[in-house]
Amino acid sequence: MAIIIDALLDALKDTAWALPFLFAAYLLMEMLERHSELLAGKLFRKREYFGPIIGSALGLVPQCGFSAAMSNLFCGGVIQVGTLIAVFLATSDEALILLIQGAVAGTVQVGPIIKLLVTKFIAGIVFGYILNFIFRKRKSGKEISDICQDEHCGCETSKNIWKPALIHTAKMIVWIFIICFVLNILIMLVGEETIATWIGGNFFFQPLLTALVGLVPNCAISVLFTQLYITGSLNFASTVAGLCTGAGIGLIVLFRVDKNKKECFITLGLLYACGAITGLILNLFS
Repeated sequence: MAIIIDALLDALKDTAWALPFLFAAYLLMEMLERHSELLAGKLFRKREYFGPIIGSALGLVPQCGFSAAMSNLFCGGVIQVGTLIAVFLATSDEALILLIQGAVAGTVQVGPIIKLLVTKFIAGIVFGYILNFIFRKRKSGKEISDICQDEHCGCETSKNIWKPALIHTAKMIVWIFIICFVLNILIMLVGEETIATWIGGNFFFQPLLTALVGLVPNCAISVLFTQLYITGSLNFASTVAGLCTGAGIGLIVLFRVDKNKKECFITLGLLYACGAITGLILNLFS
């Protein structure tokens, strides 16, 4: 019973953090749909040039709210895949909060925190631009209206953007809550000690494992990586690899909204590859 209660509380916390970001994203999407010619032209005409930089900066904000919001924008064809990956790579879920708390308590130095943020920021920018260049000729063929039609939000009949945005947000929050609740129970049943043992040790190819575990869309994984790093059980390169792929709720939103599941798995594979490569490169210089 205690496991269920803890899983429930953690799921509520995760969805509460994501709520304002998702609502803001859906409001923006409604604005773009109704004023696409004006807003899309002025706000996103040069997104391929500045997208990865902006995405990496937004991803550094604690929690994974922006990763969820940007997943929606990607599914609506507003941003490119490189920009989305940049957000994912820079996202640290709860890791940054734990490190800041440790710095305040005097158990963690400020240097490693800055090093982590700078590394993830740079990784997001570099891989973001590389992927945008590789897929520059690929047209998504996606429109914001496609999401609205799938969700039956009543955009066509609503006189304002608030009601459709609320409908989108409510449906997504329920889905996120269910997934987070189930994942919390599974992680508690498996045990964080078991996961720590599996990825434990310090060897060159360890980032391949931490990047794989980091794909689990749950903040408990980022917390585990951070705790292992603070105690010295996980080196910096492996920690970065795991936190780079820890996009959290962003991945849940991506697989929920994007009807093209092949594209979802390609994006997931790109995220894993970028996170693992970042960790391996850091191992070379450590």
